Amino acid sequence: MKRILSLTVTALLLSGLCLGGTLTGYISDEGCARNGAARNPECAKNCVKAGAPAVLVTDDGRIYSIAEQEKVRMLAGEMVVVSGKIEGQEVKAVDSAVRCSETSACKG
Repeated sequence: MKRILSLTVTALLLSGLCLGGTLTGYISDEGCARNGAARNPECAKNCVKAGAPAVLVTDDGRIYSIAEQEKVRMLAGEMVVVSGKIEGQEVKAVDSAVRCSETSACKG
């Protein structure tokens, strides 16, 4: 009985590490983001088109890697709302990615 309780508690704790959430920011690439050009659509589009991985850059400068590139690459240079499973500084699974111009969910 103790073993089952212990396994259940462990599973619940581990499941809490990968949480669903929503982030607002710009789809860019890490190079543009680190050079202060995350909001520069031309930089982001050119770099992502050339094969650089897309990332999400929030207004406070946090950079989130994105596991499911195919769901965000076409949004390079755009301000978006991304919903999905977020763990640390990574979007592990993208449930949705919507341009801010197409939703009222964006701040500012």
